[in-house]
Order: sequence, then C-alpha cells, then structure tokens
Amino acid sequence: MLRISKLTDYGIVLLARFAQEPAGTTLNAREMAETTALPMPVVSKMLKTLAGAELLRSQRGSKGGYSLLRDPADVTVAELLEALEGGVALMDCTAGPGHCDQEERCTVREPWQRINSTVLAALANVTLAELVKPGSAPLIGIESASSAAAQRAE
Repeated sequence: MLRISKLTDYGIVLLARFAQEPAGTTLNAREMAETTALPMPVVSKMLKTLAGAELLRSQRGSKGGYSLLRDPADVTVAELLEALEGGVALMDCTAGPGHCDQEERCTVREPWQRINSTVLAALANVTLAELVKPGSAPLIGIESASSAAAQRAE
C-alpha cells in the first residue's frame, strides 16, 4: 500500500486550515490544535517544520503565531510532499541513481521512473487551494478511471 505518513497528513491538515482563512491571518498553535482536533505537541512540531520549509511565516510576540507564506493557489501538493516527506519516490530507483542495489540489471527501472514522474506531475497539478475548495472539479483521470472500472464491472 502506498501511503503518506501520519505526520505528513497532519501537516497538510494544518496547511488546509490556514488556506481557509483570509490572506495574512495569523493563528497560533493552540488555535490550530483546537480547530483541527490534533494534539498540541504534534501541532507545535508540524508548525515549526512547515515554517522551516518556508510554507509558513512565524511571528513572535503576544499576537504571534503562524501564517501562510504564499497564496494557497501557488502551493502544489507536490511541494507539500517535498517539504514534509522529502519528495515522491515510489521505488528506490525513482529516488535517483545509487539508491538501489539492483540498478544495473533491473528490467523495470525505466517504467517505474515513468510512473513516478506521472504521479509527481499529477501532484504538481493540484494546489492547496483546490484541496480546501468545496465542490471542486474531480482530479484529472479520476473520473475516467472510475467510469472505466464501472464499465468493466457491467
């Protein structure tokens, strides 16, 4: 099963919460923990990670907290995964040269690299704004894939 980590999921939930606010809104860790129902220690850790990845701006002081550094429409899911997971690599060989002991004799390396590139391109075509927009259009390929599966089932 391919799956992102729980911490990455939490990071995306936090970013989505920021994306729902007007531009420039500052929220502190306590507010974020309350509104997302995530544990305070996890929220604090993830906010620092997201600020370190230059997705959030940290502001100190009595009215301090965090705010989105960029417009949600300018932040892609691929960027989020890069910041939180270190990128998308479905197989060792898709992470770059030298990551797999079988690299020299592998017959499926090139197809997996194409698949990884396709997944990465799909993630780069979805923005944070689209993640939080209610009723947004289905992702490219999802509708046709589900209709093809329905036709096979008939």
